Amino acid sequence: MKMAVKRMWCALLVIVCVVISSIAFSQPIETIPHVKGIYLTQETLENTKLLNYLIARSKQAGVNTFVVDLIRPTKRYRDNIALVKDNNIHYVARIVMFDGGGTPTQIANPDIWQRQYAVVKQAVDLGASAIQLDYIRYSTKEPALNEHSQNIYKILSWYKTKLAQQNIQLQVDVFGITSRGEEKHIGQNVPLFAGTIDAICPMVYPSHFAPFDTHFAHPYDTVYDSLTMLQEQFDDHMPIKMYAYIELTNYHFEMTHAKTLAYITAQIKAVEDADADGWYAWSPHNRYDNLFYVLDNEQRT
Repeated sequence: MKMAVKRMWCALLVIVCVVISSIAFSQPIETIPHVKGIYLTQETLENTKLLNYLIARSKQAGVNTFVVDLIRPTKRYRDNIALVKDNNIHYVARIVMFDGGGTPTQIANPDIWQRQYAVVKQAVDLGASAIQLDYIRYSTKEPALNEHSQNIYKILSWYKTKLAQQNIQLQVDVFGITSRGEEKHIGQNVPLFAGTIDAICPMVYPSHFAPFDTHFAHPYDTVYDSLTMLQEQFDDHMPIKMYAYIELTNYHFEMTHAKTLAYITAQIKAVEDADADGWYAWSPHNRYDNLFYVLDNEQRT
């Protein structure tokens, strides 16, 4: 009799654990309403004085997300990520998969996937709202092959399986050229990837589109057209979020301060008019005063 009761309780315990696990894994992944984000290097993140300034100005200007590089967490990194989160700013960890783009040997090597996942896991443990994989592609020097996108898709599926169990959003950076369809040299295919990621982050920098002088002169059209062409690949019903990367300078051409502000304003308006889910501002040296000025002015008008 005692054995039967014990078996009954063990069975009930198993059922309860299964139910709890299924509830946990079925919870919707947290998304950020209309992302306004800036990119930070790990060096900037670990500079507490500069970080405090960026936090204060971001809160004033309405920036709600920091995309932060993570190479290897230090004590200062951990402390300052806590500072970011304490100020109700979302922490998205940017992890580079294949620096400069991978070779076929690197992309086929699961040891590299596992090594970079160890970095991802550290970001999750620090409280990342999402993981953003960059350079998740082949080198641009590789030939155009149909299997490239399929091979990248396999890696994304491997990561998504692990992150979904933790209710962490998976974002992927892609070249702006993917707005025109699959890019077979680097292996990026947005409709294919959509089945195993939560958000796409197209780098629609006007300075990266040729002819450069034309796109430099029309930043709004460049960004707007790129984002709407991406949406059209899904018949305008995208199953994933789209957070566009915009740029704060154009390295091909000199701009006056007034033209720089207009350049930034045009890109933000294009993202909004394209009905994307938000934007990330890219400044490789993390200089955001022009962006803050534009956003402050936007709030006043």
